[in-house]
Amino acid sequence: MSQQVEQPLDEQTIATIKSTVPVLEEHGEAITSHFYKRLFEDHPELKNIFNQTHQKAGEQPRALANAVYAAALHIDNLGAILPRVKQIAEKHRSLNVKPEHYPIVGEYLLTAIKDVLGDAATDDIINAWADAYGVIADAFISVEKNMYKETAEQPGGWVGYREFKVMQKVEESDEITSFYLSPVDGKELPTFKPGQYLTIKAEIEGEEHDHLRQYSLSDSPFEDHFRISVKREDGQNGLPDGIVSNWLHQCVAEGDVLPISAPAGDFYLETESDRPAVFLSGGVGLTPLLSMWKTMQKQQPERKGYFIHAVRNGRVHALENEMAAAKDHLDTKFFYENPTEKDIDEERFDVEGRVSLEWLKQQVPREADFYFCGPEGFMKAVIGSLREWDVPEDRIRYEFFGTQGEL
Repeated sequence: MSQQVEQPLDEQTIATIKSTVPVLEEHGEAITSHFYKRLFEDHPELKNIFNQTHQKAGEQPRALANAVYAAALHIDNLGAILPRVKQIAEKHRSLNVKPEHYPIVGEYLLTAIKDVLGDAATDDIINAWADAYGVIADAFISVEKNMYKETAEQPGGWVGYREFKVMQKVEESDEITSFYLSPVDGKELPTFKPGQYLTIKAEIEGEEHDHLRQYSLSDSPFEDHFRISVKREDGQNGLPDGIVSNWLHQCVAEGDVLPISAPAGDFYLETESDRPAVFLSGGVGLTPLLSMWKTMQKQQPERKGYFIHAVRNGRVHALENEMAAAKDHLDTKFFYENPTEKDIDEERFDVEGRVSLEWLKQQVPREADFYFCGPEGFMKAVIGSLREWDVPEDRIRYEFFGTQGEL
């Protein structure tokens, strides 16, 4: 599947799919929520792949509804959705999604459309969506096949899960703990692109299903270990505590073994660019950006860089010493929204409050490449500022933890 994608659907099928766009806009989440409910009832083994916390929060059905809507909207130009296909395919590869999963998903998605729309889901509509789903599924399968092949063939690479031992566990702040991981088999590690993530398969005692979670690699690709720095997710707004993050913090110890899939992700430092790089992080969003900074320092020591990190206060400022070391190489600033008296006395931060467009205009060049990651509110504020500043979209790169948000 390339940018110039040959249209495999006939004009009538395209017109029929296009006619469902308003319906999907109104009923998309109802359809996808029903889809997941039926799918898990009949195939509970698939709960091992899908994040059940995102299911309970409604995030996964919402994300799928957005994806189905986008597919319908752009069905006459499949090349337009290629970047999203590649982005989702990276996630699928990390979760070990296989070709045999796609027919199951297609069957239940069509059933959900029928059940929710009732008589409005005519045979023509169902048949058109069956054809469209087949084309889109084939695109995913093709892209993912190449990804599996590349992953398996790179030095140190593997497909599926490989066992890693926790060599060191380090508490970085009140909320974040780092895990240093080395392969049990003693063989070499593959390199990875700074900004990518690992998928951990959490086999938790007492849990009916395994839980798969992605965590950004927080160290450079040049080390003899992998490192992830995990925020403990405490339940908020009626949601439970994060199952896997709390298990990692409270139960996993040095010497324990974790099954892990190979590094993945499409958010990474573009080392071919010589433009200044601006790294903007909020909270645990610093993890992929720290890996980028370390890589840039080694591979592009002459490249101008800026690191702006925002947190509530010093108690939750993780990896502070490593970030402070960045000040020798980058223009680094720490924003504390609610500094403690200790933070003020020790002068641990540079600016009190939040990052603003006015501040960015005074401190960083608009001609830079911008990389950012953090909580949803932080992400929306940053991307809103960059777009108001008319920063070109091809110089705006971000990672959204959890299901892909509409920023």
